[in-house]
Amino acid sequence: MTCRDAMFAALACGSIAAFASVADAAIVRVTISNIAYAPAKIAAHVGDTVEWDNKDFVVHTATARNGAWDVNLPAGKSGRVLLKKAGKIGYYCRFHPNMKGEIDVSAK
Repeated sequence: MTCRDAMFAALACGSIAAFASVADAAIVRVTISNIAYAPAKIAAHVGDTVEWDNKDFVVHTATARNGAWDVNLPAGKSGRVLLKKAGKIGYYCRFHPNMKGEIDVSAK
């Protein structure tokens, strides 16, 4: 195998591995209704996306307590965040601080 062939094979394997990790990613959905996240506690993996769907008639947010993200959720709309690190992430609505949720993010 020439150096060029070896480099092409390495690039091809890297591309396949990257595609496989993207294909394994999931969308974890949370519904907002009656001024609450449902479910309030979810489990996900690094690389997954959390999607909040606001079914209420008022604006909400999904704001990470650690400052990692702040998703604005207008009435009747949805928003997403890609999970990049393992750990527990608490979040809340800036407009309704009694709305609380938690994501337990694990490595794949």
